[in-house]
Amino acid sequence: MSTPPPLTMTQQEPDPRMASSEMDIAVIAGVIAAVAFVLVCLLLLMLHYMYRHKGTYHTNEAKGTEFAESADVALQDDPSLQDNGGSSKKEYFI
Repeated sequence: MSTPPPLTMTQQEPDPRMASSEMDIAVIAGVIAAVAFVLVCLLLLMLHYMYRHKGTYHTNEAKGTEFAESADVALQDDPSLQDNGGSSKKEYFI
């Protein structure tokens, strides 16, 4: 068997401390990248939510009732509330 040639100035063994510091830098960079990715995802999720819920709401009120004098007048012509039995039956809430 032959012995390996002696190490020259350009061919040195890597310093174990240097390898661990490079590994630490890689771990720190990976953690920072993961945190940045999570923050970007949360930002996109929040923008999507804000776009979908602009603060507007839809009501199921009859059209044109906002200008009526009272609630009875506003609902008089609503076909879904028309009573088939006549107007003798009125319901009062106390």
